[in-house]
Amino acid sequence: MKKLPYIFLIFNLQFASSFCFGQDRTIDSLKLVLKKAKHDTTRCNILFQLAETAPDGEWQKFNQQLQNLAELNLKILKPTLNEYNIYKKHEANSLNNFGLIYFNQGDITKALNYFVESLIIRKEIGDKNGIANSQFNIASNYYRQGNIEKALEYYRQSLKIHEEIGNKQQIAILLTNIGVVYRDQADVTKALEYYTKSLNILQEIGNKEELGILLNNIGVIYQDQLNIPKALEYYFKSLKIHEDILDKKGIANVLYNIGFVYKIQNDISKAFNYFDRSLKIQEEIGNKRGITNSLTSIGAIYLKQKNFSKALIYCSKSMRIAKGLAFPENIRNAANQLTQIYKATGDYKNALINYELFIQMRDSINNQETKKASIKSQLKYEYEKKAAADSVLIAEEKKLTSVKLKQEKTQRYYLYGGLGLTVLFGIFMFNRFRITQKQKNIIDEQKTLVENQKHIVEEKQKEILDSIRYAKRIQTAFLPSEKYVERILKNKS
Repeated sequence: MKKLPYIFLIFNLQFASSFCFGQDRTIDSLKLVLKKAKHDTTRCNILFQLAETAPDGEWQKFNQQLQNLAELNLKILKPTLNEYNIYKKHEANSLNNFGLIYFNQGDITKALNYFVESLIIRKEIGDKNGIANSQFNIASNYYRQGNIEKALEYYRQSLKIHEEIGNKQQIAILLTNIGVVYRDQADVTKALEYYTKSLNILQEIGNKEELGILLNNIGVIYQDQLNIPKALEYYFKSLKIHEDILDKKGIANVLYNIGFVYKIQNDISKAFNYFDRSLKIQEEIGNKRGITNSLTSIGAIYLKQKNFSKALIYCSKSMRIAKGLAFPENIRNAANQLTQIYKATGDYKNALINYELFIQMRDSINNQETKKASIKSQLKYEYEKKAAADSVLIAEEKKLTSVKLKQEKTQRYYLYGGLGLTVLFGIFMFNRFRITQKQKNIIDEQKTLVENQKHIVEEKQKEILDSIRYAKRIQTAFLPSEKYVERILKNKS
């Protein structure tokens, strides 16, 4: 997915990798596969890749096709189907890309609307990586508006997700961008803190392209501080990396920055050499904004050398390109140099025309900058006020948390003590149960024994009584009865 480039500073242009022949072959292959694709999900995947890899002026067309195809399928599919979310993801991707188009055109309001639409869809389908990318783009949008508080808020939201995912490259990019925001607020300490974190990650993962960009940004900080040796150290490190990876646009931009440092030092010969080298590469790759910067800077050097004819050629060419592209800063810079050239050569009419143009562009830019500065100042005040309030709140929360933790700790001790006593009581009761059970068993055994003995005695006793009764019956059987004896005795008398 195409995403916003890094935020860059005053002497920096937006870096982007130049397309090599291998990329051209990849694009041709994707176009061929697209023609043969039989299913819309496959077509969407290919269009997504084309929107990602095709150069400016062409990828926008593929992005429009991606949106059309995704929306067509979303109209006919039920949300419960698996394919539905696939097309929703592509719809979000296309919306994000439209935001990028308007961002680069300077239409911040439209850009923000598209980025937010994309973010909403990505949250609906749970696309964490997509959510983080949308938040990154929204942050960059707010930064361009001068809304520093919102920019930092969304950068940090994006950073948190990428840290959860473990996407080290995106973490490094976000750290760099946060560093740029702090640098823009003149907080050099914070800026270097974030740059250093990013630097460590990029060196770990070996991402040379991003490392080259970061080193260039560090060079800008030292340049701002007029620490020329340090600025040149980082610029040359950045240049070496861009040369190693054959990044022509990166090379051209760093060459221009090095030329600017030598111009500050009034080393005209070296400054001209680096501006000229940058110009040749910018012309080769067709980077018009880079061309105007180099042309104006070379014209300024010729003006300083009093070579007015050469100065006029370079600055006039810069003005034509700048007007064609409507770049206020480039028009202002070229008009300023042309004013000096025409004034030096006695052409006061053209000097006045260019001076008025210079004032017009300067005031236009200053008004915008003043407005942005006012917004930034207000937001910074509100941010610091909120941060101070948050600090007090956080301190109170920490205090309450500490008390709560202490209470919880005490409660845990009581709980553990209670559990310990319960366990001990349980063990005691278990032992008592075992002893009682053992005693009961003994009593039962003794009871059984006594009952057995009683039964034996009773049996013996019964046997004896039966014997006595039996003997008595025998005796009674052999002895005459009393009536019988009495009758015999009467008869004898």
